[in-house]
Amino acid sequence: MKSSKLKSLSRISTRSVYSGVAEVSIYIKQTERNKGIGKLLMSELIDLSEKNGFWTLQAGIFPENISSLKLHIKFGFREVGRREKLGKMNDQWRDDLLLERRSKLFN
Repeated sequence: MKSSKLKSLSRISTRSVYSGVAEVSIYIKQTERNKGIGKLLMSELIDLSEKNGFWTLQAGIFPENISSLKLHIKFGFREVGRREKLGKMNDQWRDDLLLERRSKLFN
């Protein structure tokens, strides 16, 4: 795998009550897409998150990013809300869909 792929898991808060909740981001270089890399990274990320005590993963995804939405849904994420004009990209406000995945290990 080339170094152009990045996966990230960041705690959403320093408060102890949210110690098992993290935000997930996976970015894949345009030329490396549709090769199964996202599935591999997501699977590994979920496995590592559960081994490290995370019970909920959340992701913010632009609504038009269909590929990313499909990937997350395939791995058990569900849409829990839409945050209007949350981000700003190229001087334009962008909506963001909030998705979350609850681990079955911590129910």
